[in-house]
Amino acid sequence: MNIQIFGLRKCKDSQKAERFFKERRIQLQFCDLSVKNISKGELDAVTRVIPLVDLINTASKQYVKRNLKYIINDIEKDILEDSLLMKTPIVRFGAKATIGYCPDIWTDWISLKGTQKN
Repeated sequence: MNIQIFGLRKCKDSQKAERFFKERRIQLQFCDLSVKNISKGELDAVTRVIPLVDLINTASKQYVKRNLKYIINDIEKDILEDSLLMKTPIVRFGAKATIGYCPDIWTDWISLKGTQKN
């Protein structure tokens, strides 16, 4: 199982998350949300752990630009169309997921990963 990071190359927390795993020589896949939107399957996997409303970054430029503060839309549809609406980084390890920089949780994942058979 690999670590998957959904983030932005310019996001400081995404950079710190990537560095955290690289320093520990953990294989990871970085998905730059400014290049490619999150897929429905990936979003479904994340929302099994994290509620959909918690993924929306209400302070983002995209949120303000799309005027979502005043418009009630289908949140899942909005995220699938524009992944820049999400908080970053979103880090996945199998069925587990976190939002933001969470090194304590990731350290637990690494210890779990070491005990799993490939």
